[in-house]
Amino acid sequence: MKLPRTPSFRLDGRRALVAGASSGIGLGCAVALAEAGAHVVLAARSPEKLDEAVEAIRREGLSAEALVLDVADLEATEAAVAAERPFQVLVNSAGIARHGPAADTAPEDFDAVFGLNVRGAYFLTRAVAKGLIAAGQPGSLINISSQMAHVGGIDRAVYSATKHAVEGFTKSMAIEWGPAAIRVNTICPTFIRTPLTKQTFSKPERVQWITEKIKLGRLGRVEDIMGAVTYLASDASAMVTGTALMVDGGWTAD
Repeated sequence: MKLPRTPSFRLDGRRALVAGASSGIGLGCAVALAEAGAHVVLAARSPEKLDEAVEAIRREGLSAEALVLDVADLEATEAAVAAERPFQVLVNSAGIARHGPAADTAPEDFDAVFGLNVRGAYFLTRAVAKGLIAAGQPGSLINISSQMAHVGGIDRAVYSATKHAVEGFTKSMAIEWGPAAIRVNTICPTFIRTPLTKQTFSKPERVQWITEKIKLGRLGRVEDIMGAVTYLASDASAMVTGTALMVDGGWTAD
């Protein structure tokens, strides 16, 4: 009997672009992909933080370089991606949130959050896909979405709307680019401890509410996302596209 073999989770020989990679979930994804053998290009707006992250990854004997990039600047993003060799893996973790009551939403806050979370994510994904299509290469494009792409939340109307939009264009792109062997998926985390969520977790009553909603009874960690991104980037998920991988501790199971 010839037994089936588990597809490889390795990414040797592949180039990965991680946007929003200077800290938090983006940095965790960059480390995970580098540990799996990919050459990782870390992209973010802050050159100082990028250089620090790249140096730390290289000290581990892994392959990484920095690319200063503001994903909200569509022209600069398109040019930067076009100037590079094709990326077989994309992780788009760049994003912002300006939480508050829906009745008090300021148009400028709405535009800023949509400008990065939707507009920036859409055109970055398109830019990487165009490079793959031109080169005739397969790829795995991953957008960091949120559990709030599948439910609503108090003070999160704008943020939730952007993540619902990300789910929509991810599915449509997966349909369009499937014949080119380009897979497009999202990862949907719950509340993860990062520098950006420090303010939320500073309120004990909010932490209690969050942990009560998460069925596993704890807050998320960056490490909880790292296995998920390696899976979606690798051949282990070769038949997975147009889907959302929930890493929410059961939040949306209700």
